[in-house]
Amino acid sequence: MTQSYRERFDIPADIAYFNAAQIGPISLETQRAGEAAYRDKTQPWALPASTYFFDRPEALRAEAAKLFQSSADHIALVPAASYGLAVAANNIPLRAGQDILLLGEQFPSNVYIWQKLAAKTGARIVTVERAKGQSWSEALLPHIGPQTGLLSCAQVHWLDGGQVDVYAIGKALKAHGAAFVLDLTQSLGVLPIDIHACQADFAVAVGYKWMLGPYGLGYLYGGHAHLEGEALEENWIAREGAQNLAGLIDYKPGYEPGARRYDVGERSHLQLVPAAITALKALNDISIQAISDQLGAYNRHLIEDVTALGLVSDVPDRAPHYLALSLPERAPKNLVERLKADQVFVSQRGPRLRISAHLYNTDQDRQHLVDSLARHLS
Repeated sequence: MTQSYRERFDIPADIAYFNAAQIGPISLETQRAGEAAYRDKTQPWALPASTYFFDRPEALRAEAAKLFQSSADHIALVPAASYGLAVAANNIPLRAGQDILLLGEQFPSNVYIWQKLAAKTGARIVTVERAKGQSWSEALLPHIGPQTGLLSCAQVHWLDGGQVDVYAIGKALKAHGAAFVLDLTQSLGVLPIDIHACQADFAVAVGYKWMLGPYGLGYLYGGHAHLEGEALEENWIAREGAQNLAGLIDYKPGYEPGARRYDVGERSHLQLVPAAITALKALNDISIQAISDQLGAYNRHLIEDVTALGLVSDVPDRAPHYLALSLPERAPKNLVERLKADQVFVSQRGPRLRISAHLYNTDQDRQHLVDSLARHLS
């Protein structure tokens, strides 16, 4: 590893945790920020209401905006990817007969909402599969045309780690006036993205995986054309003038500027927001490009180590931080449980072993994983 960040986390030396794609651990610093926030709540009179309700959420919004290479006005605070995708579906017009493009075996939250929209509008779902040796981008591009109304997909596929070239795809979609919605849950915070350059209409990600933050907070980007769209909720805090608590019954027709209108109710999450700020600030201080480079190098070494065991990295245009390795036929069906008994934590998605390392993983962890795999695949 170029630099070790293990000391920032409460991960014992004998634990090899390779499951950030499922749940990322919070750092000790993030834990302390969360504990301090709970202490604040024991004496709520000690801080101004503006700190709880406005200052901290705005600080979080600003840190999240850096991950998208955007500005705070384009970011909404949401509780889940499904919420952000519902906002997108609520603001993208479709006509009967238009295509909604999805990737094969896409994550369910990014399927059900479009099935509902298709039924409502008369649009049709077109599921794009990739052939062996074909990247997701190569599979998608021939399906984009005058009939396309919308593509909603991940930047990095959750099952195989294959990337979508969001810039080429975005350009092709906009040439036909089609909308582009991105689920960045498996990439934001560890893979750089210029959200404006890829011309996305909306993009969403949860914060508890690769962003190493608390559960229950996610981030929604709204493009320039959608900053005056329709909110899912009509909560008080998203309305103009909400900071004047004494004047809340002077009901306002307008919203706070930008994507703030899409904020979930109780977006201020008094105990979660300080922890989330700390988590995102740590990533931004390192830089997303540096994180991507480091994880990419780590995974290249790991691929070299496991190739002799029969595991194969065969996904075209694989994201550098994401390994979904084809298993040999001799692999036991309970391989994940066997590895867990050895204190090695990974996931299996379909026929692939998903290994998702992060900044806390060490060379010792890698050897621990390789030794355990060798024992159970022999």
